[in-house]
Amino acid sequence: MTARRALGEPQPRPTGMMELLVDSVPFGRQQAPLGNALRIAGPGAEQRLIPGKPETVRFGGLPVGMKQIELWLPQQTPTELVGLRADGKVLAPLPDGRRRCVHYGSSISHCLKADGPTGTWPVVAATLGEVEVINLGQAGNEMLDPYVARTIRDLPADLISLKVGINIVGLAAFRQRSFGPAVHGFLDTIREGHPQTPLLLISPVSCPTFEDRPGPADMGADGKITALGDPANVAGGALSLTLVRAELARIVAARPAHDPHLHYPDGRELLGPDEVADLPDGLHPTAAAYRRMGKRFAAHAFADGGPFA
Repeated sequence: MTARRALGEPQPRPTGMMELLVDSVPFGRQQAPLGNALRIAGPGAEQRLIPGKPETVRFGGLPVGMKQIELWLPQQTPTELVGLRADGKVLAPLPDGRRRCVHYGSSISHCLKADGPTGTWPVVAATLGEVEVINLGQAGNEMLDPYVARTIRDLPADLISLKVGINIVGLAAFRQRSFGPAVHGFLDTIREGHPQTPLLLISPVSCPTFEDRPGPADMGADGKITALGDPANVAGGALSLTLVRAELARIVAARPAHDPHLHYPDGRELLGPDEVADLPDGLHPTAAAYRRMGKRFAAHAFADGGPFA
């Protein structure tokens, strides 16, 4: 049963896709049913729950014999799996030997606009790299919260990737003076549990409105995200994406003596300035762009000699 938030819309937004993989191969996908709906009249308004009923999604025609089944739930919609039924014996999955990558980022890692849960760029990359991924992407909330660092610290992980900066600029949440220590503290907490784990600290992808202008952000009449800050304030420590990238590169360069497995990829290698047409609202990539990002990340991280090889 799914719950979908609608900001003053007459109908709930699409609930997203449920995808089934058989032995790691896509087998089928279906639209998730609408269950509960959360209605909000507008920003800051109290939300109202409209109760729904559980519905059944059925995948039929599976091949006979022993097989590994993966059911992927919608990435953009809170989903409650009320029950699971099968016409054959179901066993707990056996360990498959894959390494586990834990990823953290913003809505651009959450990938609400991906064409399905296996179309998010972290999953595309993990599939190509033959690793398991735990995606901690938090739309609008990639803010270096200490609880996230503690969560990553305590999770089993063979690989870690962090994509940092876009929400911090968009919400004008830090200045240069506070941003650097916050990143160092976030990394230090993770390293308490994973002192030698390969870790990629990735800067933001291209986003024209924030490249040289600080936040906060607003939505323009044309439906595009716009930075409201004054570019002149960057010299005084307000954060733009250009400054964030320079600061992240500086942080990684300052840590090699005690953190030799930390790496800095520039996020523009995943989606660059010549691809901003793939940002319909000026910030979030299209479904096709998310898939390209996953392929590019895999080509960088999992290549021979790469940081995740």
